[in-house]
Amino acid sequence: MGRRGEDLACRLLKKHHYKILERNVRGHYGEIDIVARQRDCIVFVEVRTRTSQEYGTPEESVTARKRAKLITCALDYIATHERYRDSAWRIDVVGIELDESGQEVRADITDNAVPID
Repeated sequence: MGRRGEDLACRLLKKHHYKILERNVRGHYGEIDIVARQRDCIVFVEVRTRTSQEYGTPEESVTARKRAKLITCALDYIATHERYRDSAWRIDVVGIELDESGQEVRADITDNAVPID
């Protein structure tokens, strides 16, 4: 399900003029689902895929703890990729809902989903 969600997320991002740079990037502090670029901004994308809303929407599943981890992973990525050190960056969330057969019901991008203080 996670792989299917990420594939759908990449299609959606490309449709909205994001350029996919990397997928499933492992760093010292965890994994970034997708690293993309939109215009001059580096975008770290968290993909959340669900087959029901029993526990809330995919976007609601990004907890405060997860947001903190995403920021740490993004900072680590920038620190280890010198070419992006002076780039603007943000963290977006793509929420994907699938039906029981794995077909897409909804896919939305939330820009700046994780505030960076």
